[in-house]
Amino acid sequence: MKNLISKQRSLLLTALLTLLTFGTVSAANSTLNTADMVGVSFWLASAMMLASTVFFIMERNNVADKWKTSMTVAALVTGVAWYHYTYMRDHWVETGTSPLVLRYIDWLITVPLQVSEFYLILAAIGVASAALFWRLFGASIVMLVAGFLAEANESIEAISDGMVWPLFIVGMLAWIYIIYEIWAGEAKESVSDASEGTQFAFKAMALILTVGWAIYPLGFVLGQGDGGTDNLNILYNIADVVNKTAFGMMVWYAATMDTKAAASEE
Repeated sequence: MKNLISKQRSLLLTALLTLLTFGTVSAANSTLNTADMVGVSFWLASAMMLASTVFFIMERNNVADKWKTSMTVAALVTGVAWYHYTYMRDHWVETGTSPLVLRYIDWLITVPLQVSEFYLILAAIGVASAALFWRLFGASIVMLVAGFLAEANESIEAISDGMVWPLFIVGMLAWIYIIYEIWAGEAKESVSDASEGTQFAFKAMALILTVGWAIYPLGFVLGQGDGGTDNLNILYNIADVVNKTAFGMMVWYAATMDTKAAASEE
């Protein structure tokens, strides 16, 4: 009975997403130029985010209870991203300018959610600490605020051009701290005795935060100067697809692995 109710809720959420999709598509009043590779990347990212959200919602019913919250967070990350991408892609097609504010609004929601996945995985095995969560959360906010101020220097009078790279370095240091905390800090020590599925999820997500997130500073560097807007947006869109969709897929795979292992032991 409980599983039936859960499946009904998943179907209801999927139906709601479908209705929202129709609404955003019908609201679009611009046509994509097939030669616009940046616009194409926005469209592809939007489709991937929506498909991933539906998948994570439906698959949430097939994993052990301790993984359900992690699957919900994975669906929230891609769901929020999909919602914002429907507006970012229209902004780009209509204006040809970077949807900077929309993108950072999205990141301010989704990045802390991704960071919280590490806490949720450790909490599922009873070894998480609130201090670890707040350290990771705080570092992610510092990283995003510094990145936004660095990119928005042209529209914020109080920030001079000379502050762009110092702010970029502050954001990089916050990212490096997150990497250190994941690979060598309390989080790494806590997961060493966990199940195979939990360890896989932790290592896979740590790899994404290390390698996948490296695409963002690369996009920032390539986006500086004249003509860099296209490179910046294409790389940011690729990074979002990799880091949000693949991130959630690693959680799902680990949850499936852990659930099957637990079932075989019963």
